[in-house]
Amino acid sequence: MREQTAAWRRGMAMGLVCALAWPGFVVPVAAQQAGGGQDIGFVLREESDLVLTNVVVRDGKTGAVVEGLTQADFTVLEDGKAQGIASFDFESVDRAKPLDEATVRGVTAGLPGGAGKGSVRPEELKNHRLIVFFFDLTSMQPDDLDRAVAAARDFLKSKMQAADLVALVSLDTGLRVDQDFSSDREMLAAKVGIYNGTAGAGFAQGATASSNQVEDASGYTADESEYNDINTDRELLALRTIAKSLEGVNQRKSLLYFSGGLTRDGVENQASLRAAIQAAVRSNLAVYSVDARGLQAVSPVGDASTGSLRGTGAYNGGAIQNNMNANFASQETLTTLSADTGGKAFLDSNDFAPAFAQVQKDTSAYYVIGYHPTNGAKDGKYRRLTVKVNRPGLKLEYRQGYYAQADYLHAGREDRERQLEEQLGDELPATDVAMYLETYFFQLDERRFYVPVSLIVPGSQIPFVAGGDKDKATLDVVGEVLDEGKRPIGRVRETVKLAVSQEQQARQKNIQYTTSFNLPPGKYGVKFVVRENQTGKMGSFETEIVLPDMRKQALKLSSVVLAAQTVAVKAAKDAGPLVRNGQELVPNISHVFRVGQELHLLCEVYGAARVKAAEGGPKPAKNAVRVLGSLELMSGTTKVYETPAVVATTVSVPERDAVVLEFVVPLAELKAGSYVGQLNVVDDAGGSFGFPRFAVVVRGE
Repeated sequence: MREQTAAWRRGMAMGLVCALAWPGFVVPVAAQQAGGGQDIGFVLREESDLVLTNVVVRDGKTGAVVEGLTQADFTVLEDGKAQGIASFDFESVDRAKPLDEATVRGVTAGLPGGAGKGSVRPEELKNHRLIVFFFDLTSMQPDDLDRAVAAARDFLKSKMQAADLVALVSLDTGLRVDQDFSSDREMLAAKVGIYNGTAGAGFAQGATASSNQVEDASGYTADESEYNDINTDRELLALRTIAKSLEGVNQRKSLLYFSGGLTRDGVENQASLRAAIQAAVRSNLAVYSVDARGLQAVSPVGDASTGSLRGTGAYNGGAIQNNMNANFASQETLTTLSADTGGKAFLDSNDFAPAFAQVQKDTSAYYVIGYHPTNGAKDGKYRRLTVKVNRPGLKLEYRQGYYAQADYLHAGREDRERQLEEQLGDELPATDVAMYLETYFFQLDERRFYVPVSLIVPGSQIPFVAGGDKDKATLDVVGEVLDEGKRPIGRVRETVKLAVSQEQQARQKNIQYTTSFNLPPGKYGVKFVVRENQTGKMGSFETEIVLPDMRKQALKLSSVVLAAQTVAVKAAKDAGPLVRNGQELVPNISHVFRVGQELHLLCEVYGAARVKAAEGGPKPAKNAVRVLGSLELMSGTTKVYETPAVVATTVSVPERDAVVLEFVVPLAELKAGSYVGQLNVVDDAGGSFGFPRFAVVVRGE
């Protein structure tokens, strides 16, 4: 399925003598004013710069945990500079109080399949171990999965302690919580069997296959490296989602990540890896990576999943070196995740018990120290931590550092793309940049529609930078169309450079962007995100498109498009419906016009009944029709304007069986005010009619 009808995507220009220098954008001179709408409601965002670090203090001789230290005994330094301790606590499983299962539910409310809103309070989880078993089903072979499940079941049955709270999370076709935090050993041991079928379920809950596929007319097939990039990004996104869902609990959380390896392709996954680590550090979540492949014998010729070797690689050591490098690369990311989050990686061993023991050891008794860093720069750089205690003979265990957050100016290309993608998929809209969007539809045939999408950003929202005799800015635009099953079937991604002469005063007007999609009948969700690239602020707009089944309608009408101006374009053989006689309509989304402008209206009628020959009369032409149309404007209940009736006697666009109705209304004849417009359409030969209505506002000069 084509994501866009490229031939019908037109760059629009200003309604002046000269065209502007950017494609897809238009600055209407008088039709629209900046800030044409007002925000409804608000979104409150809170961001904390509190850095948490867990410190295990042991006696230098016996290795026993030292308790009873106070905040005054500790000194925290970041990059050698002392930091003021803002929060201090001591956690010990020996002090844990029993919890009711109903109270525990809700810790994973932020994850798909989580328990929803629960009654748990963070202070009630004090002195308990919070352990997440995360099974990456996308990367493990059946034998690997069996080993991981057996080790997890053994821990749950014989090693799990009263203070332990364990949750089961899996990644297959999607990320899902299979069991919220619980201290019920038997139930958890039974539930973990869903991953390899030993509990009779076969697969994790929610892991279902679908035969529904979306046609891809591009002919593009990702190669292995690109597939690995996508799969690795999914796994890192899953880790980040888990970390964010646990941010509300300040104490240390542990995640046992069972994986069959995680391979990065150079720097392609670097942004996702850094984001996952940052989310884990902010959430005080330590990742303990477990390579479920265990101890491996690397074969020079590969395993059964690879094709036969050619050449001399199997005999000169080149093949085995490549296989070993690939194995090490798949473990390097696991090691990085663990080292940078304060956990540990367990590799090349068939005994997974040490991983569980390490988690219990690291979280038996520890101090939680929080501070607000004096270095407030969001530069994404590594900050080295040093924790000291004023008593001799003690050994400290803590995370050695973290990566600071990076603001937009310090973010790399991969981070910026990730930010756009995150906002596109975020349920919470971005409101830092105001934007407005409208969609239209025109029938191509009974099974396809041409869908123009036009969006507006007020020029006042864009920080133009003076450059010579022009004001310049850059906008990123990303948009997506989802079907009712939330599957993406259309996508747009563009970076648009604006260069506007200063006389045009773009800051006082609107920037308009237009693109299009080619879609079958149905109901769709559309979301667009716009980011201005000076400060990184973003805005988003989400709406629905309903493309009707025209076969069920007596009178088949397109959308009604209003415009305040047209733009001359070079005629094209496959020009879209908005182009008529070398002129392209610039949709007026707000329907706000000024006295002295012209109101242009466009609508199409499809499948109009053919005129039949009168008895004894001549045979009419093949495409002879009789479609009547008129446009009227009403103020309240009073009709103040009506065009003469237009009579179409032939099909305007035979290849689409469309009759085009066009009207031009000089608004100089009207007073400023609000009006209701009505388009009257009658298919005289077919005996059907329609009267679509719309609002119009006319403002004074």
